[in-house]
Order: sequence, then structure tokens, then C-alpha cells
Amino acid sequence: MKEVVWGIIGCGDVTELKSGPAFHKVENSSLLAVMRRDATKAKDYAVRHKVPLWYSNADDLLCNDDINAIYIATPPSSHLEYALKAIKNNKNVYLEKPMALNAIEAQQIREALETSSSKLTVAHYRRQLPMFLKLKQLIDNNEIGEVRCADIQLLQPLRTDIVTTTEDNWRTNKSISGGGYFHDLAPHQLDLLYYLFGDYEKAHGYTSNQSKSYEADDVISGIIQHENDIQSRGLWAFNVNDTSKKDGLNIYGSTGEIRLPIFGNQIEISKNGITEVLKFNHPEHIQQPMIEATVNYFLGKQDNPCAAGEGLKIMELIDLLSNSNR
Repeated sequence: MKEVVWGIIGCGDVTELKSGPAFHKVENSSLLAVMRRDATKAKDYAVRHKVPLWYSNADDLLCNDDINAIYIATPPSSHLEYALKAIKNNKNVYLEKPMALNAIEAQQIREALETSSSKLTVAHYRRQLPMFLKLKQLIDNNEIGEVRCADIQLLQPLRTDIVTTTEDNWRTNKSISGGGYFHDLAPHQLDLLYYLFGDYEKAHGYTSNQSKSYEADDVISGIIQHENDIQSRGLWAFNVNDTSKKDGLNIYGSTGEIRLPIFGNQIEISKNGITEVLKFNHPEHIQQPMIEATVNYFLGKQDNPCAAGEGLKIMELIDLLSNSNR
């Protein structure tokens, strides 16, 4: 394979700016076709983004032999179906996060890969952003000494720029998203904890639907014990007042502290009474660095930037913290 030729299944909002245009811009990558069940919207997307082909049926796209890679950008409820079909058709897969509705489905995807030549990368794209590559470098270089613990806080009102609210808000429909806003937003943070500190040994969470604004829980808290003895704590609340909004990851070490917003663009490093602030400019298409790494992986030029086994680990954490099997 000399070029990765893409088809997108699910050309919704996330593909408009965050990901879709990057498939044209990455070297040795092109976007040949898009699919959306609404034919009018599929055609409109293709015309606006200068994509040669469009479909309203995923099977038609998957049967196109000119396409060798599929970006699955649908809500989580259809990730399993489309991933298994893509793998059966020997297509490589770039799969949106969270990997599936739950860890059971994620495991099915991983098992399908074991008897296939297909490759799959999970779109935990923050791993490839300069800000978070720098964060990992700081941790790996013991910039704040040995890491002791980490604290996540994401507190948001019912309607904010982080919490997406539309007329057809699938994110709060448990049968489509797996849960609520926790399932949509926490994968970013939980994957970073895994990326920075390694695998978990055990985890436990508590959940509640306090506001009763939708069927999913709107408050989730939990503790993660990592295998290297680091502990992480998280609090996610999507029902607070406007002035209580928070988006933060604090990492505490033996000689200092690192603070950053997961959905922001700066890192603060404090030690010996001095605080240094590092600011970053995210790329226009925020998934482009991850897509570039994925293309290079598919072409055999680098290791997988986020393998199915890692995506499965994040799904396990989501299930444990949200008590999804209760």
C-alpha cells in the first residue's frame, strides 16, 4: 500500500472541521467517499468538501475496492457493527472514541482483528497534540519528581460550549452513547491518564442522576489505582451553576505540580515556589496529527498510536467508573 484511500461512515459535526478535512491534507492520504443515512446531507457534505463519492448506505461504501481505510465517525451504538464489517472487508479502521458502547463490544472488535490483516487505531487524538506530547515528556523526565497522584475535575452547567446540546442530542441517550456526557467527554481524560501513567489495577466509581434532565447520570466520581501505585481521582458533573465551571487535570509529584485544562491550551508547572506557563496553539483540524500518525501506521512507517487493546482498557475504565453493568 502506497496511499491510504479513505471512506468516512458518519459525516456529522465532528468531521466538519476537527477531522474530515485532514484526510485530504495528510501526506499519502486521500478522501474518496463519505456516507450518511440522510442522502441529502451526505451529498451536501461531499459537495462542500470536494469529496468525489457519497453514499447513503454503509455497505455500498464498504464494497468499494478503491477504499482501503474507513473512518467510523458515527455515535458509539454503531461502532461495533461498522468496525466488524470493515474488518470483514479487509479495510483498515480509524475508530472514533469511545471505542464502543461498552467493554464487551470493544473486546469483540479486538478479537475480530486477531484473525484479520486489518489494522485499527482508536481516535484518542490528544495523544498526538503538541501540548500533550509535551506533558508526557515532562512526566517521563521527572520534571515534578515522582508522580504521586492526579486529580480530574470537569464541572459544567447543563448547556455550555463543552457540553453539546442539540435537538437530537444522542449524547444523553444511553442506548446510543452508552451513557451521558461522561461517555462523550471522559474518554479524553481517561485515555490521557492511561497514556501518562500506564495500566490500571482497579477502579471504582459512584454515579447519580441528580437533575433528571435526561435519562443518563449527570454526576460521576471515581478512583483509579494504577499498576505503578499512582492514584487518580475524578469528578465529572454536568449540572452545576455557570460560575462553578471547571476543566482541570492536576498532577502532583514529589517535587512539584502540573496543572492544565484538558479542553484548553496551556500547561502550568509549579515547583520551588516558581510557576512556568507553557502555551500552545492547537492545529486547525485538531485530529490531523493523530490522522497523520494513523496513516503512517497503516503504511508500515510507525507503531500504532492507539491500539485496540488500549481502547479496550479505556472502555473498561468507563464501565467501572460509571457502573455500566449495574
